[in-house]
Amino acid sequence: MPRRPVLVVLFDGVQSLDVTGPVEVFSGAGRAAGDPDAYPVRTASLDGRPVRTDSGLRLLPDSTLAEAVADGPPHTLLVPGGAGTRRGDPALVDWLRAHGARTERLVSVCTGALLLAEAGLLDGHRVTTHWVACEQLARDHPAVEVDPDPIFVRDGRIATSAGVTAGIDLALALVEEDLGRHIALTVSRYLVVFLRRPGNQAQFSAQLSAQTARREPLRELQHWITEHPCDDLSVEALAARARLSPRHFARAFQAETGTTPGRYVDRVRLEHARRLLEDTGRGVEEVSRAAGYGTPEAMRRAFLKTLGTAPAEYRRRFHAPVGRT
Repeated sequence: MPRRPVLVVLFDGVQSLDVTGPVEVFSGAGRAAGDPDAYPVRTASLDGRPVRTDSGLRLLPDSTLAEAVADGPPHTLLVPGGAGTRRGDPALVDWLRAHGARTERLVSVCTGALLLAEAGLLDGHRVTTHWVACEQLARDHPAVEVDPDPIFVRDGRIATSAGVTAGIDLALALVEEDLGRHIALTVSRYLVVFLRRPGNQAQFSAQLSAQTARREPLRELQHWITEHPCDDLSVEALAARARLSPRHFARAFQAETGTTPGRYVDRVRLEHARRLLEDTGRGVEEVSRAAGYGTPEAMRRAFLKTLGTAPAEYRRRFHAPVGRT
């Protein structure tokens, strides 16, 4: 089995889970594959001294960055995020500029993308980062194509993820790419996480992406919609449930949530259908009814429009049968 050394960059203000999440995935993959050296993981800081994470935890690097690459570049260079990326050390950016292009795989988690962009390593690439930093990344680095929606993006040798736990999803995707679905599934079950949220899954669920309504009837209606995707969710029916006229309801819903009732319902139904396809053995026709689409063709159109893939293909790629490892 080929060795794929992983070098994790440490700095003051790093987000601890951005480091430990992917490290647990890579080290667990080696054990699951029966080869602990499949992903030799090394951590390093500029001077080799301990760093303090943005939560106050102290991490002890294995070496300096210079020592870590003395024998050649790693297969995977992983740059985590955290508060320290907002005031990136110029010396660290210079090091990344000099060594980032030499690795086979360049990975960022969360706002680690800010450091890679500052080093000029993301120009001309489609990337993502934590939703709070997407606007800054796009504004400060116009040569970078920033996609604020997905939890991770793979563009050639460059892989970037959204915030914190999305780094685990990205690491699992890379393990699946390297060692196959069987190993990635074994790791995900050991870590008690999904295998795997697809990269094009939105950083926010429908309820998180929309603002929570201020008025209780609309706030309760938002929750009711997510629990009843197969009910009549037309504007007229929802307005009647909220005891408002359809026109007043539509205006109030958009004013308080930032989205129209129709778009909110569309997103809820799509999320529900995706969960059923990923986590159950139900067929496409049954899922289409349960998610409120009525017909498989209606669901197919929604999947193709939003995800670029048909439900059957989505299920084939992301369904994890229970009881199999």
